[in-house]
Amino acid sequence: MHTLETQESATAALTEWCRARHIADPPVIAAHRLKAEMTAPTAAIRSLLSVGQYEPVRYRHVALFCGATVLSVAENWYVPSRLTPGMNRDLDTTDAPFGRVAAPLQFIRQRLESIRGQAEGCPAGTILSNRALLQLPDNKPISAVIECYTAANLGANLAPKR
Repeated sequence: MHTLETQESATAALTEWCRARHIADPPVIAAHRLKAEMTAPTAAIRSLLSVGQYEPVRYRHVALFCGATVLSVAENWYVPSRLTPGMNRDLDTTDAPFGRVAAPLQFIRQRLESIRGQAEGCPAGTILSNRALLQLPDNKPISAVIECYTAANLGANLAPKR
């Protein structure tokens, strides 16, 4: 999805994708939690986030929907101390996607890896797998994500209407 390369936020890219293909009206992206329990960050994730062994890191595992269509599944490890209290509350209590909640921080997306098809940990049917790091403008990392984009993104019925 070229759209991902033009946006700092996967949420913004999926909103644009949803709008252009008339998947839902209005084209709103919602994050539905898939797993409630915490998946502890690996040493590699902690290193990416520039946090010590004991600094809190939160986890969200979500499916990102546009209307009734699942466009991606994502795992997100983020540093709550680098977000506002309101942002942390919204991430804990709502279906708002991380990208929309954290957008006021004007984060920068650094793509770490992009694989056509299913990467390790992505569900069957994944057509594109991304790993990315979201950083504040001062380069301090706030989030490490694994994004698994679904075949629904290629559906013939999702072609732009003219």
